[in-house]
Order: sequence, then C-alpha cells, then structure tokens
Amino acid sequence: MQNRIKQLFGIEYPIVQAGMIWASGWRLASAVSNAGGLGIIGAGSMYPEVLRTHITKCQKATQKPFAVNIPMLYPDIDQLMQIIVETGVKIVFTSAGNPKTWTPFLKENGITVVHVVSSVKFALKAEQAGVDAIVAEGFEAGGHNGRDETTTLVLIPAVKEKVTIPILAAGGIATGSAILAAMILGADGVQVGSRFVASEEASSHDAFKQSVVAAGEGATQLTLKELAPVRLLKNKFYQDVQDAYATGANTEQLRELLGRARAKKGMFEGDLEEGELEIGQVAALIHTIKPAAVIIEELMSEFEIAKTDIERY
Repeated sequence: MQNRIKQLFGIEYPIVQAGMIWASGWRLASAVSNAGGLGIIGAGSMYPEVLRTHITKCQKATQKPFAVNIPMLYPDIDQLMQIIVETGVKIVFTSAGNPKTWTPFLKENGITVVHVVSSVKFALKAEQAGVDAIVAEGFEAGGHNGRDETTTLVLIPAVKEKVTIPILAAGGIATGSAILAAMILGADGVQVGSRFVASEEASSHDAFKQSVVAAGEGATQLTLKELAPVRLLKNKFYQDVQDAYATGANTEQLRELLGRARAKKGMFEGDLEEGELEIGQVAALIHTIKPAAVIIEELMSEFEIAKTDIERY
C-alpha cells in the first residue's frame, strides 16, 4: 500500500524534519530533503527578507521537495505568506493559530497545507479548515506545546479515530523503533525535531547542541503555561522561572522575566545560563551530533530492524 505521507509530499521516506526556531535554516532543510525526507525552513525566527534568502538558498541546494513552517502568531505573517507565494514554495506547515485563517489563501495558490495540533479537538478543526495533513504533537515534544499534556502514545490513536487525512506523529521520536511505534498507532509518518537539533547542519549554537547530547532523563520540563507552554532544558533561566512561581509571580511578571529574544540568546547565541533552551524529552536518547543524512539513514535502518523484530512474534 502506498504511504500517504510519501505520496503527498513526493519524498522517499515518511520522515519530516520539524521547523524549529533558531535551528531549521536552509542548510538543514536542504540536507534532510536531499537525504529523502522532507526538510522544513522554520520561519518563526526569521524576518521576512531573511526567510526569502533561506528559501532561495534552499532552492539552489536541493531539487527535492521542502517546506516552510509559519507560526501564525508571527506579527508580519502577511509578508511571510506573500514571500511563500512569490518564491514558489509548494508545502507550508502552519502552527500556533487558527488554520481557517490562511489555509484557503494557501490552497488557492496551489500549496499543500499541514497544520500542527496537540489535541483531537484541534485536529478536527484543522481537517474542517481543509488542510491536507496534520502533525499531532504529543506532550513530550520540545518547544511550544499543548496545554492538555496529552502524550504521543495517547494522542496518535485518538486523532486517528476521528480524522481521515494523513497524520504525522511528533513528540518523543528520535529512533527507528519510535517511528514504527507511531505508525502502528495510526500515524502515516513522523515529524522529528530534537534529533535534528543535534545535527551538523542545524543553525543552533554548538554549545546548545552539546547541552542536548549531554542531557539525561528528566533534564527538561514544560513550564510558562500562563504565557505559552514551552518545554525547556533546566538551566539558570528555568530555575529563575521556578523561583518566580514560588513567590507568586503573575502573568505580567512572568512576561517581564521572559523578556525579548530569550530563545535566540540560548539556542542561537549559546548562552546556556540565561537563554531559553527548547528541546524535547527525547534528548535523553540523543548522544551524538551527526550529519542530517546519516541521521535519516540510521532512523530508516533502525525502523527496518524494528519491523523485522516485530514480525518474529
């Protein structure tokens, strides 16, 4: 049977690289696409003309499909969408907003649309909005997350039960066996984030990459629900947030503590103390920094081994 995600995107493997801020530039996106997956440029940390530059460079670096991820809370989203159309991007992943807002515009321009959700409720809304596929992202995932704390193990079959469009599973996936597990639960493919942060092509600071591979079990925590839930490595900034909670900080005080460019400070500039270090729970299983092509090769090899092991039962 033809895999729906491979067919939808025209890719060799049902692996999508997440559009992570400060990590997913044109180098990573093109490397993943050239290796047979779907690379994504993460527009959430880019000014409009910076995005245009990344798209142009990615088009020169790969002849294979790639996508752009656009968080719909972005203040200059009108400009980003215009650049998407002008540069001929064929696949867009939207997140952090109502899919009804931009899906019709994108579809009218011949663009395949995928929306990221964290619950069955929002999966249904995305399907009703006319998207072509969804990313169902569990509580384990890094970065901004759902408030319901539904794990990937529970979320994927729950979403599968209610929607008919293709599903990408996300959250806690960094091994081939996890890919197989997600697909057994009902996913058509996977979106992988944290594993690609620890890649040579990721634009993240090397100090942040090293902190990811050094992370152990329990090294991350979901916090700042009052603003926007985000999973972070525990560092000085994280502890400052916990201390603020302990003294009864209100939403405005938390927003002031977060300040501006905190994620850039940590993930892009390498400030491991004062920066916001977004990464998933699965960092505990990531021990090396490798080229994106090697990561995909290893994921698919592990996937095939896991399939063979299952068939023995």
